[in-house]
Amino acid sequence: MQLYPVFPILFQLLQPTFPDCLWCGDRNSKMIALTFDDGPHPQYTPQLLKVLDHYNIQASFFWLGACVNASPGIAKEVRDRGHRIGLHGYDHRNFPMLSPSDLKHSLEKTQAAIYNACHLPPEQVRDVRPPNGLFTPTTLKLLHQWKYRPVMWSVVPEDWVRPGSTTVVRRVLQQVKGGSLIVLHDGACGGQDVAETTQMLIPLLLKQGYQFVTVDTLKNNS
Repeated sequence: MQLYPVFPILFQLLQPTFPDCLWCGDRNSKMIALTFDDGPHPQYTPQLLKVLDHYNIQASFFWLGACVNASPGIAKEVRDRGHRIGLHGYDHRNFPMLSPSDLKHSLEKTQAAIYNACHLPPEQVRDVRPPNGLFTPTTLKLLHQWKYRPVMWSVVPEDWVRPGSTTVVRRVLQQVKGGSLIVLHDGACGGQDVAETTQMLIPLLLKQGYQFVTVDTLKNNS
């Protein structure tokens, strides 16, 4: 069963219910954010970086600590290009399934991996996207208590099931609006197509007048 048709409905329901999360930016602006989950990946992330370099676009990456530890050199390349770095947990376990202490440890362990690879201090890595988008009010309360910033999404084309780059691009174009926060994946699931998808998507969105920004800029203009 494909979940793609459900995500726009979830967005409409969840955004007003949990306003302390970043779901999107200003609908009246042309700013949008490209975000990538589950990396860094030793093969797919460098391919993606070449595309972003070509268009001189900065994106936001939500990393798994285990992947940072496995590919610290790739992580440093992403950081050196000025992309925004956020947390996706250490090993993609759903946050509601973790005890508070395990969740805190997962985030701090990921921050430590990022510091070791990129020399980016933990206080500068506060954006968190829950794996699979799963959270509870308790999860959010803990994240806010620990001074993290939950970052969600408004456009989810379900690229991780690999429907093909053309389909992913079509899905994004059907939903994109000013302020959109778009989720793609450069990890083991979906990363095989991410460079091709991004290569197709960026010029189409630029032609429509959209400006690509990182999630911190989107937040400041929400």
